[in-house]
Amino acid sequence: MRILVVGAGATGGFFGGRLALAGRDVTFLVRPGRAAALRERGLRIVGAGLGGPEQELRPRLVLPGEVDGPYDVVLLSVKAGALAQSLEDVAPAVGPGTVIVPFLNGMAHLAAIERRFGPDVALGGMVRVAGTLDDDGDVRVLSRVSESVIADMTLGELAGGTSARIERIGKELSDAGFGVVVSPDILGVMWGKWAFISALGALTTLMRGSVGEVVRAGGGWLGPALLTEAAAVAAAAGHPLTDTLRERIAASLTRADSPDTASLYRDTAAGRPTEGEHILGDLTARARELGVDTPLLDLAALQLRVHGLRLAAG
Repeated sequence: MRILVVGAGATGGFFGGRLALAGRDVTFLVRPGRAAALRERGLRIVGAGLGGPEQELRPRLVLPGEVDGPYDVVLLSVKAGALAQSLEDVAPAVGPGTVIVPFLNGMAHLAAIERRFGPDVALGGMVRVAGTLDDDGDVRVLSRVSESVIADMTLGELAGGTSARIERIGKELSDAGFGVVVSPDILGVMWGKWAFISALGALTTLMRGSVGEVVRAGGGWLGPALLTEAAAVAAAAGHPLTDTLRERIAASLTRADSPDTASLYRDTAAGRPTEGEHILGDLTARARELGVDTPLLDLAALQLRVHGLRLAAG
């Protein structure tokens, strides 16, 4: 299979890099600046979370306007703000049999892909990797996502159930140094992650600190309260969180020793644009449509809008 990875940041760089190292036919679609850095330094996957030696490869790259499609699988790993342009850039890669597997947060990107390429082109996808791009542009893996795997990927048919194509793609992406799960309920999986990142993002953005700092300051109630709101939206949308998942998320939001923060908070603290509208704005808009009250999530979304206005004003 020909695989096109759109973006070579922490997510695309990790999963695409591991697939290329495992011998898959992988090409990265990147911007000129990132392409120059990768050509000079190579794609390096480093960090204590690897549990082994650092990895390096010289990836095959294409720039926008150079895509030689069609590809069999497109792994879409960009930030929400880059989605619209990325869908235009990737259009030459999409043929009659192409499948797009997006790894964006939230749900709004699914409708955008369908509007651009029609129904049945996209699968549902969710990844977990504790990584970042460091100052050298390397993919730095900070920790494992579980005792058994460094990182993992879950994908499935948006209509639910299974199919020949999802089984084929799952097999192609497997055995590359990360876990792969084909889920018959990918929308449920995606809603579960959305509830988690919304609660974590709102918590650390509102309180301007890590989970542990908030808990030690007396705010141990806030994470579960935010999760209750997010879970209520998921349930109203027809995708309730399981008791096990809710308990696991709640535990992660109340650990006094937790250094965890969300990308929403880290981007805000660094004065960068955020995915606030894609994550919290869309979730709270759906809550209003479904008749669910989310005052705490609304407050976090408002704070991120104020941040966005400040950035726009220069």
